[in-house]
Amino acid sequence: MIPALIWGTDKFDISQYFEFKLPYFQDNLYMMMVMGAIYGIFRLIGAIGLLKNRMWGLASSVINCVITITLMMFLLPAGIMDGILAGSALILILIQYFGDKKIII
Repeated sequence: MIPALIWGTDKFDISQYFEFKLPYFQDNLYMMMVMGAIYGIFRLIGAIGLLKNRMWGLASSVINCVITITLMMFLLPAGIMDGILAGSALILILIQYFGDKKIII
């Protein structure tokens, strides 16, 4: 991504490697790469919060996973793998947080 942004879009035609179902995403692949990097930074910050056992890290990570799962259907076919990874991360985060707690009625 960084070389494509430095040398310009005329040197690299990334659209030949990725194809999304929605034409808007296909026409704005470079903006999507930047947004992906921003989401990655937010994920890293949430993971650091989880590593330090902070509640803001838990909230940030859960929000990030839910947003990713919600938006994955618009980013087909790449969103399939993203949804699987975000879904499994969400399940692991919730299992770690709630542990062996049972539902009491």
